[in-house]
Amino acid sequence: MSRPGRVCAPRYPGAVTVQQPAAAKVPVQSDRAVAAFFDVDNTVVIGASIFHFAKGLAARKFFRWHDLVRFAVRQARLRLRGEAHRDMRVTRESALVFIAGKDVGEIVALGEQIYDEELANRLWLRTVELAREHVRAGERVWLVTATPVELATIIARRLDLTGALGTIAESRDGAYTGHLVGDVLHGQAKADAVRELAVREGLDLAQCYAYSDSINDIPMLSLVGHPVAVNPDSALRDEARQRGWEIRDFRTGRRAASIGIPTALGAGVIVGAVAVGLAARRRRRR
Repeated sequence: MSRPGRVCAPRYPGAVTVQQPAAAKVPVQSDRAVAAFFDVDNTVVIGASIFHFAKGLAARKFFRWHDLVRFAVRQARLRLRGEAHRDMRVTRESALVFIAGKDVGEIVALGEQIYDEELANRLWLRTVELAREHVRAGERVWLVTATPVELATIIARRLDLTGALGTIAESRDGAYTGHLVGDVLHGQAKADAVRELAVREGLDLAQCYAYSDSINDIPMLSLVGHPVAVNPDSALRDEARQRGWEIRDFRTGRRAASIGIPTALGAGVIVGAVAVGLAARRRRRR
């Protein structure tokens, strides 16, 4: 796979377009009115991408492991009670405290490393293949996620997709402040961002596709002519059946029962186990 090309920021502040080198792709006949929009967590990435990213930062001593445990447990509680928009913002800002004062370029460079270490082997390959089918058809493919846009852009770049819309972390003088710019890209905010992007790019949403695992993405899925529930949670599965939407479930057996763990109740257990294991290893070394 080719290395990343340059990145340019369009008018919508949460969207970043990935421009590949001219020789990286064979030209195809493109339908400029059609695009596909993919949620990231549990749709493209197994589990929560920000959790994997935070795990990589913790391994680099950007913060303490027990801070990661606290963050994971808080996310689990919010997930179980429905992730109200206000709670989502508070949770994301609490996560951003970990990178406050850090150089933006340094964090992005680490994101590239963490992708290789944590994310590359945690992709739903059949979802990735769906995205690439759209690319081969000459259609644009965007990731749309509450994950920080820098991380979402790295994923899009590595998968040779068009670009990403994500949550914006505020920066000043090249360093993160620990606060958000605007809203978390979640729920209705995702649909609003997709609608604005469609106007700017000249997309016909009735011909477009959207893929997600979560009931929270009903607004985005309802916006397009071809909504697809991928590895859906039970609420989205029921909704998709009622509306006659396509369902793609790439999970089998026990994997299907456990796939939500990184973003639900088991997140704190998993991170806690990792932290305990590392602590035990340190004690043995002493």
